[in-house]
Amino acid sequence: MSEYMTDSEDSASDEKRWAILMASAQAGDEGDYRTLLTELSRAIKHYLLSRIGAQHFLEDCVQDTLIAVHQARHTYDPRRRFRPWLFAIVRHKAIDAMRRQRSQQQLAQHQEDMLTQEQHTTDDIERKINQGRLMDSLSPQHREVLTLTKFIGLSNAEAAAQLSISESAVKVRVHRAIGKLTRLMEADV
Repeated sequence: MSEYMTDSEDSASDEKRWAILMASAQAGDEGDYRTLLTELSRAIKHYLLSRIGAQHFLEDCVQDTLIAVHQARHTYDPRRRFRPWLFAIVRHKAIDAMRRQRSQQQLAQHQEDMLTQEQHTTDDIERKINQGRLMDSLSPQHREVLTLTKFIGLSNAEAAAQLSISESAVKVRVHRAIGKLTRLMEADV
């Protein structure tokens, strides 16, 4: 026999060996089953690399396939060829992995779009606040308390002392001012 085997000879050799190992594993031989799974792992990885390239989810796909082989091992009929049975499972798991990947990419894109939209909305609101249109719509008392507490950064107690009102009154004014600004922004968006 030649020192180098062709791909078809390799496949035929694998086919025969894997079929024997699977039949032995179905009969309860754990050692043969471990050998089979080790060989299948390499073959599946090689197959996926040649079909879909070095994707970050490749190892997960190999593991998912091995789990599927384990779960479906009772369905293998030793009178039939092993490779078509195996690679049907591999193809299905690869398709599932690529669909998951596409879904994750679409979700990430959607989240990015939402953040971009949210940033534009926030930028619009900040611009309106900076232009004074929203603050001008507040009463002088509400505008004054927001300026002291939210823009200058005084505590409620410090703002109350400066305005000569109670701390509770500061809290109420801030709450009402923010509520009015929120309603105005929601109506404007």
